[in-house]
Amino acid sequence: MASSPTLHWTLPAPCNSSVLRTAFLTLLLLSPVSGLKAECECLWEGSFVEVHPVTDRVISGTVISAKGNSIDVGVERDLRGGDAFDIVRIWLGTEDYPCRPDPKEFPPESTWIMALDRINEVPEGGFNIDTPNISYGRVGDYMLSSCGGYWLKRTGPVVTGNLVNAPRWDHEPQMTPVLVEVVANHVMGRIGSDAVLEASREDPALLRLKLDTKAFVRGDMEFLDDEDNDD
Repeated sequence: MASSPTLHWTLPAPCNSSVLRTAFLTLLLLSPVSGLKAECECLWEGSFVEVHPVTDRVISGTVISAKGNSIDVGVERDLRGGDAFDIVRIWLGTEDYPCRPDPKEFPPESTWIMALDRINEVPEGGFNIDTPNISYGRVGDYMLSSCGGYWLKRTGPVVTGNLVNAPRWDHEPQMTPVLVEVVANHVMGRIGSDAVLEASREDPALLRLKLDTKAFVRGDMEFLDDEDNDD
C-alpha cells in the first residue's frame, strides 16, 4: 500500500505576517462556528409553583396572532397582576435572546397559563427599527422566560407542563393533567404547593367532584371553587 503523502508547510516571511493574520481572521469569520446561535446560560429557577410568585403577572388566555418573536394573547382570566379580557403582547426567543421559548411553541389558537415579566426598560441594542418585529420587546409589553416552568399548556379545564416537582429543563414532562382551578387557587394563595402536588397525582374527574362538593381541604385553608362562587 502506498504511504500517505507528507505535507510540508512553509512559513511566510516576516513581512507577510499581517497578510497571514488577515487571511486567518477572514476564514474564521466565514466558518460555520461564527453562525451558531447563542445558547441560553441561565440557571433553572424551578417549576411553575416556584417561579410564578416572583413574576409581574399570571394569565390564562389564547394566542391570537404571532409576528416575529412576539405573540398576542387574549386574556380570558387574569390570575394575578392585571385585568382580564384584554390583549397582551409577549416577547419570546430570538438568536439574541435565547433564554426565552421559541415562538413556534405557541401557535395561534393554542391556550396557556403564563407567568410573565413586564418590560419596563429596553436594553441598548434591544430594538432595531429595521426589524421591529424581532427584538427584545417594547416597554409595557411582557416577556416569557424559559429558565423555569413559566408556562403551562391548557386544554379545556386542565393544564400540563412543568407544574410542580418536575425535572429541570423539561417543559413537557409526563404528568397527570391538573385542573385549572387548582393552579388558579395556588396563584391566588389559597392553597400551597403540597396541595398542587397531591392534585397532580389524582384523577381530574375525581378532583372535580371534590371541588363541586367543596370537600377539598388542605391544612387550614379551604379550597374554594371560583366557578361555584360565580353561580
